[in-house]
Amino acid sequence: MADRTSLALGLLAGAVADAALGDPRRAHPVAAFGIGAAALEQRIWRDSRLAGAGYAALCVGAAVALGHVLERFPRARPASVAVATWAVVGGTSLRREAAAVHRLLTLGDLARARVRVTHLVGRDPSAMDESEVARAVVESVAENTSDAVVAPLLWGAAFGIPGLLGYRAVNTLDAMVGHRSPRYARFGWASARADDLANLVPARVTATLVAVLSGRPREVWRVVQAGARRHPSPNSGWCEAAFAGALELRLGGTNVYSGRIQRRPVLGDGKPPVADDIPRASELAARTTAAAALLAAAVAVVRR
Repeated sequence: MADRTSLALGLLAGAVADAALGDPRRAHPVAAFGIGAAALEQRIWRDSRLAGAGYAALCVGAAVALGHVLERFPRARPASVAVATWAVVGGTSLRREAAAVHRLLTLGDLARARVRVTHLVGRDPSAMDESEVARAVVESVAENTSDAVVAPLLWGAAFGIPGLLGYRAVNTLDAMVGHRSPRYARFGWASARADDLANLVPARVTATLVAVLSGRPREVWRVVQAGARRHPSPNSGWCEAAFAGALELRLGGTNVYSGRIQRRPVLGDGKPPVADDIPRASELAARTTAAAALLAAAVAVVRR
């Protein structure tokens, strides 16, 4: 019981550290992992799913192994869990980036807002108007509340430090090689599928938390049921639809990625987003983060 309690306290402490401090500004462990993963990719890349699966297994396995090493010191475990949680949870940095775009939009500086929104999404922002920039921010806040907050907390609650580090490795590899491009269409397949699997439960937990916290769960769940499964991602649609229902917005539409046009399903039947909807989305994300931290702590205490 003491071991489970230390895990729960470590998760809560790490979430509080992220809320107070944001991401570590120097020597970020995730950045170090990315550098190492990029170096390994240069050595073993092949236009092959098998090579990509081996690459993903090596990278994630190394992260999980490090987690097991850190757990071998019981007296330091609460502090180790807290530091690992702080390193992999990114809710505060996400909301800070959203706030930066909001400030530029309120100043009428659409050109700089278009540039800044690329910190959150991979879309081509050159033709975005204010509403499209705001939509991109709200959708990113929705998706990354699951990917950067709820998912690592739940994996940590279930599997301790190896779960925290392993999940963040999977999610980072998806961002690095999981997108569909000529170089990564085959090599990145395993990383992308692993990320889909790792986020199946967290995305649905995120949608449920958002529905409960919105005060209008039936309306939110109606939007989720109507639109989540029509999204090309098996997970992002759940989060975006929940935020659309909770904030009474209409999300989805046409996105441009490096000249490729993607038409996403419309989620929600509210109004198109505007700049002032960004703080509303961030506030909902902050409340979801707090609820997820408490849920993760509870799961850590009661798990077998």
